[in-house]
Amino acid sequence: MEFKHEPVLLKECIQALNIKPDGIYVDGTLGGAGHSIEIAKSLSKNGKLIGIDKDKEALKAASERLKNYNNVIYIHDNHDNIQNILQELSIPEVDGILLDLGVSSYQLDEKSRGFSYIGDSKLDMRMDTSNGITAQDVVNTYVEEKLANIIWEYGEEKFSKQIAKNICKYRENTKIETTKQLVEIIENSIPKSKQNEGHPAKRTFQAIRIEVNNEIKPLYQTIINSINCLKQNGRLAVITFHSLEDRAVKNAMINMQGKCTCPSDLPYCVCGAKALGKIINKKPIVASEEEQMKNARSKSAKLRIFEKY
Repeated sequence: MEFKHEPVLLKECIQALNIKPDGIYVDGTLGGAGHSIEIAKSLSKNGKLIGIDKDKEALKAASERLKNYNNVIYIHDNHDNIQNILQELSIPEVDGILLDLGVSSYQLDEKSRGFSYIGDSKLDMRMDTSNGITAQDVVNTYVEEKLANIIWEYGEEKFSKQIAKNICKYRENTKIETTKQLVEIIENSIPKSKQNEGHPAKRTFQAIRIEVNNEIKPLYQTIINSINCLKQNGRLAVITFHSLEDRAVKNAMINMQGKCTCPSDLPYCVCGAKALGKIINKKPIVASEEEQMKNARSKSAKLRIFEKY
């Protein structure tokens, strides 16, 4: 299957990065290079694009799509390690960073990856298939309380406790190895009358995917690290698809803008909060109605932009 990823908020991201032709830019979630190819088009031969992705299939597809551009560096790693990556490249600062935190269309549609609740495939869900825990590990080894908490926190699933209970009950007799097994457990855990808001397994699959790939916990620090890697007037643009992601990004940007943490009854600031930049858009940018109609995955997308002083 061809690695495809319909870039969300494409025009808005390119505009947000305020690209200089001879600048250095990082796409921390390269994917199928949907955003990166537009960045590359905006760069002169003196500019540089660094594409990071933990999915080897994504890097392979992106390098093919960007084969006509000689100023692209491909890195197989996690964007959480952006400071180390740039240090190894002897690049102290960059002009712009883009993070598109969504899962690619390819990853969702490629059944063998185990991201999709449609069809039947091996439970995996790893973006980097070379290491880390799998979805199989999560559903077969996590205790019931931990499973319930993950499904509730990351999936906002109302029936998280019942789903976790039934997962643990099922695995007493049979190991859960496929997406079909997990879907059946979920469907049997949610009352039929409540299964009218999209696919009943959607929220649970999302939650397990987030846990497998550790998508939320490091995000706050990743935003801090990314801002620290920017040059003066450099910009960070981040697209989120989940309320917890958006909250982490928003809080990090607010704190880097210099949020005072002093008690309200103090007459002046003593915490020493320092502004390292400013948030460009107080409210997140969302996809237009037209884009939402063309690409359903853009409906939950939120873009936040930060500019370093």
